[in-house]
Amino acid sequence: MTIVLIVDDSPTVREMVSEQFRKSGFSVIEAVDGEEAIERITAKVPDVVVTDIVMPRKNGYELCRWIKNDPRTKHIPVIMCTSKSEEFDVYWGMKQGADAYITKPYHPPDLLNAVKKLLQQANG
Repeated sequence: MTIVLIVDDSPTVREMVSEQFRKSGFSVIEAVDGEEAIERITAKVPDVVVTDIVMPRKNGYELCRWIKNDPRTKHIPVIMCTSKSEEFDVYWGMKQGADAYITKPYHPPDLLNAVKKLLQQANG
């Protein structure tokens, strides 16, 4: 089963996004910030990471850099899902290694489709 790690400091957002993925047949792991996400990834490597950017302890940019700089995890697609919608934010997110960037509020199928597309690319 495909594992999606949802990283967001908002319990409401985590619940909403997790529910969406579970209904689509994914297994979901949650983390409240980048620090907890790293603990989760170290314990069990997910197939894809969906992360917010603005979070306590370790933000989405730092998390993305950590994932992409580690040989064991650099293959994991990272989607930044955030309310930071300025052109520079998107540019900077992609520069940190994000594979996709979706701004909130978003249309739920858009996030699901982005994840499916990245998983297809990752699996050749």
